[in-house]
Amino acid sequence: MSIWLDGALRDATTASVSVFDHGLTVGDGVFETLKAADGKPFALTRHLDRLTRSARGLGLPDPDHDEVARACAAVLEANPMALGRLRVTYTGGQAPLGSERGEHGTTLVVAVSETTRRPDSTAVVTVPWIRNERGALTGLKTTSYAENVVALARAHEQGASEALFANSVGQLCEGTGSNVFVVLDGEIHTPPVPSGCLAGITRALTVEWTGAKETDLPLDVLEHADEIFLTSSLRDVQGVHRVDGRELPGAPGPVTAKAMRIFEERSRADLNP
Repeated sequence: MSIWLDGALRDATTASVSVFDHGLTVGDGVFETLKAADGKPFALTRHLDRLTRSARGLGLPDPDHDEVARACAAVLEANPMALGRLRVTYTGGQAPLGSERGEHGTTLVVAVSETTRRPDSTAVVTVPWIRNERGALTGLKTTSYAENVVALARAHEQGASEALFANSVGQLCEGTGSNVFVVLDGEIHTPPVPSGCLAGITRALTVEWTGAKETDLPLDVLEHADEIFLTSSLRDVQGVHRVDGRELPGAPGPVTAKAMRIFEERSRADLNP
């Protein structure tokens, strides 16, 4: 397995990052996860743009889009696979212990691992912790993911693949690594970005391609929504057949199934929408 580290392909078993890298010591970094089918990344331009927005939000220098694109292409060529999880990680680089940044420059790592297509539907749970829609990192895809690790472990303990958060005012927000949509009276709704959710790439495309409405939604909408589905780079559009103790028989329902078809057709027709 080969990865890209700071300008070159390297053997994944021997490549190393400093133990003083700020991404390791304080979570000072950003990342993107892309779907790669048959060696081709999906929506690369959108992901690079969001990587830059996240970097700017942390005060990191803009990543070099040309270098990241070259790195993605090199890693995918070196590691052929039918379906891959392509991960771009960009950190503050080597620094003194503490919150101050050093002067060694940033670290760029690009790696890929093989994955499989997700099932058409899944189970989710809600968790008692909240998203802070007014935090310094709100809306940024940072490497500070410990909160998601804890919530996802709770979901797995309850036989689910995802955990859903409310925000500080009790509105439905997002999952640990996904955006959430609900169907009410035949219309698709999803929380707006000001709710504190990440501006997901798949989320944006789903809104654009299906006409979904961005709506402030109470968390308890999950108790009566006709259908529920998730979106993310690796899930694409995935129905929900159980939320907490509530079963949604027949998931994915007809509106979700149509959204799945639309996303599959449009994404297959244009790899960089």
